[in-house]
Amino acid sequence: MSSRPTLAPFAILALGALLFVPAVQAQDSTQLRVVPMDTARARALYVSDQWEDHPDRDFEADMAGKARTDSIYEAVTAGVVDYQKITYRSSVDGMEIPAYVFQPLEKRGPQGHPAMVWVHGGVHGNMSANYWPFIREAVERGYVIITPEYRGSTGYGPEHHNAIDYGGYEVDDAMSAYLWLTSQLPHVDPERVGMMGWSHGGYITVLSVTREGHPFKAGAAIVPVTNLIFRLSYKGPGYQRSFATQARVTGLPFEEREIYKERSPYYAIDRLETPLLAHVATNDEDVNFEEASMLIYKLRATKSDISETKIYVDPAPWGRSIGHAFSRRVDPETLERVDSPAQRDSWNRVWTFLEEHLRPYEDRSVQTSATEGGPTGR
Repeated sequence: MSSRPTLAPFAILALGALLFVPAVQAQDSTQLRVVPMDTARARALYVSDQWEDHPDRDFEADMAGKARTDSIYEAVTAGVVDYQKITYRSSVDGMEIPAYVFQPLEKRGPQGHPAMVWVHGGVHGNMSANYWPFIREAVERGYVIITPEYRGSTGYGPEHHNAIDYGGYEVDDAMSAYLWLTSQLPHVDPERVGMMGWSHGGYITVLSVTREGHPFKAGAAIVPVTNLIFRLSYKGPGYQRSFATQARVTGLPFEEREIYKERSPYYAIDRLETPLLAHVATNDEDVNFEEASMLIYKLRATKSDISETKIYVDPAPWGRSIGHAFSRRVDPETLERVDSPAQRDSWNRVWTFLEEHLRPYEDRSVQTSATEGGPTGR
């Protein structure tokens, strides 16, 4: 994407022309008090609604980083899990979606394994190698894991990057991983597939399991984005610029209320009929507790029979966002867990929740064989 001024041309002209603007009307309605325009503040507050103004990116650096991640996965999975990088088509428009697939080395047979769609976080994020120790644990427990690099993910060039559709088509992209799993892997049980995600991935998880007719039997959302209407107002213009310029949004919440409401998990909870686990942290400086708590309290108030929630009070921090990665503490050099009490507790609860709803240790291929070879020998 070519370089350009921070402001669209029409905005620059407007700022140059307006030295004074009406601010407060006098009580007698005969005079208006005018104040000088602070052009520096106006520039800082300006948010474009044109997709051409979407924030620039160093695509070559992104692709180089993705190549490094791929090489790391190839190295750490060798002899440990069955690993491959695949692509599948999104059900919404046929777009090619890259994905990582991790499976046990030894397969049980038809419908012998449950599966999980694991969704990465970030506005223009991607699946990093730091997820590896948890993926390894999941595969050891019998799960097949697929991690979609939905539209907007980094590392696949400008076309994939600029197709970002936060809370829109990206949800279809992630959900479409189910179709690949169940059509390409006969040892995956279509009745035991769940979804899990962190931050923006948790956001996609909640939106997925609240869609009508979805195929998932359980969802786990860790520190999920909850309410875009609140979030964009709380984070300010710098954050808003990554949303308002998206092709299927083109505006801010006050301009596109229904779009932002439709794409906010908080407003989707009324439709929840699938077991959902949600963990949040009070010291999260990305999905701040003021936002995350909305989801937790609504689940507790309206869906306590099918939800499991926990608020971690000031868990051991990790990274710049403090509590946001409290359950993803991984040494970037060794790719081993750096456990804290909160991380151990959160993962123990996640595994227990998934065992209850997806039954990873159950070998349905054996049951199927026994059924097929019943008393009649058929």
